[in-house]
Amino acid sequence: MTTPYPNYITPEGYAKLRAEYDHLLGTERPAIVEVVSWAAGNGDRSENGDYLYGRKRMREIDGQLRRLARKMKDAKVVDPRAQPDKSKVYFGATVTIADEDDNRRTVTIAGNDEADADHGRIGWGSPIARALRGAAVGDLRRVALPAGEREYEVMAIRYPD
Repeated sequence: MTTPYPNYITPEGYAKLRAEYDHLLGTERPAIVEVVSWAAGNGDRSENGDYLYGRKRMREIDGQLRRLARKMKDAKVVDPRAQPDKSKVYFGATVTIADEDDNRRTVTIAGNDEADADHGRIGWGSPIARALRGAAVGDLRRVALPAGEREYEVMAIRYPD
């Protein structure tokens, strides 16, 4: 599925995808192949739990490997430290915003594959990130959220050193 925006990812995020891919391909899959081969040699496969579970797990691993390979192929690695204009919100920015009630929150705009709302990392394609793109300190941005439309003011912008 093609998205209207690039699949940006930080170097750290790409390294995590690569590490997961390498672990699945180099450790988990060979172990499952060994179990399936051993189980296949035990005779009747129709009631052989090790064989059936192993084949199912191998299909899951192969599917995950395909998904990870596609994500890595489509990824555009961007180092936020190299952002030339650090006065505006772009990929990798950590932004403090305040709503109409002066409730403040700080979010980091990360790749969609790196998003983790519990840790303040929002995906590049999320409604808030889309609204904040290109904003400077003091700018007001209106965001359409599932709970309704909200207006946020950009209070601070920073990038990693």
